Amino acid sequence: MFNTPITRHFTQTVMVGHIAVGGNAPVVVQSMTNTDTADISGTSEQIHDLWRAGSELVRLTVNTIEAAEAVPHIRDALDKRGCNVPLIGDFHFNGHKLLSSVPACAEALAKYRINPGNIGRASKRDEQFATLIEIACRYHKPIRIGVNWGSLDQEHLARMMDENSRMTTPRETEWVMREALITSALESAEKAEQLGLPRDKIILSCKLSGVQDLISTYQELASRCHYPLHLGLTEAGMGSKGIVASTAALSILLQQGIGDTLRISLTPEPGGDRSREVIVAQEILQTMGIRSFTPMVVACPGCGRTTSTVFQHLAQDIQSYLREQMPHWRKHYPGVETMRVAVMGCVVNGPGESRHANIGISLPGTGEVPVAPVYVDGIKTVTLKGERIAEEFQCIVDDYVRTHYTTTSLLNASQHPVTPLHPVTQIKSRQT
Repeated sequence: MFNTPITRHFTQTVMVGHIAVGGNAPVVVQSMTNTDTADISGTSEQIHDLWRAGSELVRLTVNTIEAAEAVPHIRDALDKRGCNVPLIGDFHFNGHKLLSSVPACAEALAKYRINPGNIGRASKRDEQFATLIEIACRYHKPIRIGVNWGSLDQEHLARMMDENSRMTTPRETEWVMREALITSALESAEKAEQLGLPRDKIILSCKLSGVQDLISTYQELASRCHYPLHLGLTEAGMGSKGIVASTAALSILLQQGIGDTLRISLTPEPGGDRSREVIVAQEILQTMGIRSFTPMVVACPGCGRTTSTVFQHLAQDIQSYLREQMPHWRKHYPGVETMRVAVMGCVVNGPGESRHANIGISLPGTGEVPVAPVYVDGIKTVTLKGERIAEEFQCIVDDYVRTHYTTTSLLNASQHPVTPLHPVTQIKSRQT
């Protein structure tokens, strides 16, 4: 596998709790709850699930006095469970009142997200924005100025539309809307700094639901500032549509070095697992070679040579098992997230892919001898057969993790370095 190095757009580092965003920090995975924040137990449980799935920041709605009063209790409940994930308060319309009325909420949150489009109208807008910034300064909290095209400041947009119409050669309406998003974010950031909020306490986002619009907007925004940028395709949708649209937009920006934190805004299936958005975000970053979160499983799609579904079940079971083990492995086996496992269905590509993985198994295809050779670090070590191939292969994976990812084994590896088969993409920072 050949990777082209990615040169990161230079941004200021912002600390959100103990998590660094921007600068040379890794791109951070974020998610958001969909529970009633006033439900302390339910919200705490969902945040814990998102954290276990790998979400490094979790945002929650703070829209009522009851929700604001619940936030410090949620923080306490998470701390008691050893979950130190920073919490971000999502404020719309009445954030200035809630943070002023419930100081414990302002203190418990690690960051405030505010939307310039719905802080207030006319003279109240500046007053209420100033209140939010003053509170952020008082508690030394960073903010994300999150502009969204569905709630763009209409006065700001109307002013820009009027200015455009008076031009000799007016721009297209779509360009004016994108420019309105960008200038809303940048002007709000400038006002925040004038009100005393340090530059290293500001993160920006300009979210849209159209892939091409999002790409163009962030490319322009990145060219005009060095604030860390939060990526996300807003209202991405359900299922494969939401995943494909988010991947298409964010992958292009990430490849260009744009983006310091991201959230995949998937609409969950009724009763679906909220942590799916975390997994998708991780898989985007990992398949691009930007970060590693969990061992990757390489599996063939199947064809007429693989009429048996054995390899499909084994690939699914192994992928689920690896992800389930990660909360434990992450603590005790550093580096295990870079492991690659191949589960192949026949002799065509099976042995080759298996040799190129840390651990690989080549299952028999239709008409092939009913045996499954296993390769460890490119060497055939054993041939499995019979009814317990899946269980035996899982034991081989467990043994490999225990023997290859201990602190001692990593130390030995550093003293005797070997060029990896699949080098991680190098990421550098550049100032623009």
